[in-house]
Amino acid sequence: MSLAHAILASLVDSSCSGYDLAKRFDGSVGFFWQASHQQIYRELSKLDKLGWVISEIIPQQGKPDKKVYSVTKEGKLQLQEWIAKPCEPMPVRDDLLVKIFSGHIVSEHTILQELEHHRQAHIEKLSTYRDLEQKYFQNLQQLSDTAKFQYLTLRKGIRYETQWVDWCNEAIELLNKN
Repeated sequence: MSLAHAILASLVDSSCSGYDLAKRFDGSVGFFWQASHQQIYRELSKLDKLGWVISEIIPQQGKPDKKVYSVTKEGKLQLQEWIAKPCEPMPVRDDLLVKIFSGHIVSEHTILQELEHHRQAHIEKLSTYRDLEQKYFQNLQQLSDTAKFQYLTLRKGIRYETQWVDWCNEAIELLNKN
């Protein structure tokens, strides 16, 4: 996946400014595809040149003009083609797992601190996901098609974070038995 596809996915349902896209990105696609605001702006410029998005300047009173981006037919087609192509599962690249693999060369206290740090981060992310689930996905039978796909993505995030918390708890418990 490229940042271009993540941006197109974020814009396909509603147009917005680069600033609003970056904020939206942080609270949606950004949960599973990280990009800085600067990277998003650079990619928007490339997408504009490719004709996958267009921008419209909206004058504002007392503020700089706002540039609002929309996905073009070509951009939507590119996104549809990308979605239709099979993708391979992402390989695991995780610093913590490398540290754990070689954890025997440092004190258990060092590894336990690292595990607790990660456990807490995953607990916080899980809490965020559960709050989103409570706020936006109360009645699954009444979800729009768009919301169904967003919900499925959120459910994967919940399972991912739950699995990490469970694994951290298991690792901490095992190391504390010594």
